Amino acid sequence: MNIPAKPLATLVTGALAAAALVALRVDAADENKPATATAAAAAPKAALTVTTTSPQSATLALKLSANGSIAAWQEASIGTEANGLRLAEVRVNVGDVVKRGQVLARFAPDTIQADLNQTRASIAEAEATLAEAAANAQRARELQTSGALSAQQINQYLTAERTARARLDWQRAAAKVQQLRMQQTQVLAPDHGVISARSATVGAVLPAGQELFRMIRQGRLEWRAEMPSSELPRIKPGMAVSVTPPSGTAIAGKVRIVAPTVDDKTRNGIVYVDLLAPGDARAGMFARGDFDIGSGQALTLPQSAVLLRDGFSYVMRVGPDSKVAETKVGVGRRVGDKVEITGGIDASSRVVASGGAFLADGDVVHVVEAAPARTAPKTAANAALTGTGGAAATATATK
Repeated sequence: MNIPAKPLATLVTGALAAAALVALRVDAADENKPATATAAAAAPKAALTVTTTSPQSATLALKLSANGSIAAWQEASIGTEANGLRLAEVRVNVGDVVKRGQVLARFAPDTIQADLNQTRASIAEAEATLAEAAANAQRARELQTSGALSAQQINQYLTAERTARARLDWQRAAAKVQQLRMQQTQVLAPDHGVISARSATVGAVLPAGQELFRMIRQGRLEWRAEMPSSELPRIKPGMAVSVTPPSGTAIAGKVRIVAPTVDDKTRNGIVYVDLLAPGDARAGMFARGDFDIGSGQALTLPQSAVLLRDGFSYVMRVGPDSKVAETKVGVGRRVGDKVEITGGIDASSRVVASGGAFLADGDVVHVVEAAPARTAPKTAANAALTGTGGAAATATATK
C-alpha cells in the first residue's frame, strides 16, 4: 500500500520531536543528580544528640563564707596559791570533765598543820594571859576610889589588859591565816569545764602562782571567723551560722559579737560565733563557715550543664543553626545539683544539658526533647493497698 507523501512527513516530524523531548528530559535529570548529591554532601553531620535546658529562676539562700579557727570561749588558768609546798597528788588529767569545787590536786599539808598547831597553842597562852590581865584590871578599878593604888599602877593594869586582848586577837588572826593556807593545799576547779592542759607533777615543790592546769570554762567553744571589713556590716548578733570543721560534719552556731576593731595589716575583722553543740570539734581546729544572711532570686543551671576548663566555667550554648558555642559564665552558690549563674548568659539562652564535655566550639548537634519522667503503672492491687503500708502493699501486689 502506498502512503501519501504529506502524511509520511508529518509522522517523521512528530517522531523526531518526541525523541528530542525525551533527550532533553534525560539531560535535565542527569544535571539535577549532581546538584542533589552536592547539597547532601554539603549538609554538616551532627556530632552528638543532646537535650537542652535554659537557666531557671530559683530562690537561693544568701550566704557569706569565711574561714577561721575554733577556740575556747574562755580558758581558765588554775595555779597554786600556797608557797613552797610539795605536790602530793594529782587527781585529773587532760580531757577530764570537772565540776565547780572539785579537787584537782593536793599539796602535802604537814608544814602548815604544824604551824597551825603552834598558832593554836599561842592562842591558848594568849587567852590565859588575857584572863589574868583582865582580873588585875578589874581589881584596880575596884580600888581606884579607895586610894590603895596610885593612878600610875591602875593605868598599868588597864594597859596590860588591853595588850593581852590585842595579843589574843593577833593570835586568832594568825590561826585564820594558817587555816586559809591549809585550804590552799587543795586545788579546786573554779568552774565547770574540761581540762585542756596539765603541767602539775607529783613531788614538785612549787612557788605561789605556778600554773598547774588550764581549763575550758563550761566546755564552750567558739569559732573566730576572719572576714573582710567590707562584709562586717552585714553580720548581726544572733545570726545563724553553719560551721564545718575538718571532719566534714556541720555544726550549728550563732553570732555572739562582731569585734569592734579591724586588723590594720590584713583589714580583716573577727566575728565570734558560739558553737551550740561542738560535737567532735576541738580548740585549735581550722574550720570554714557560712553566715545565713537571707535569701534572693537567682538563675540556676544543672551542674551537668556547667563545664570546668582551665579553672573557668563554661556552658555549650546552642544557636538557631544547631551549632554550639563555648560560652564562659560566672558561677556562684551551689545548692544540691543546681549551680547559680551570675553572668555570661541570660534566661532565654539554650545550653546543652549534659554531655557538653564531648563537644567543641562550633560543633553541630541534634537537639531532641528531654524524655518525660517515667512513672510505674498503678495496678488495681496497688491502688487497693495504698493505705496499708508500702512494704506490705508491694508484697501483696507481687503475689
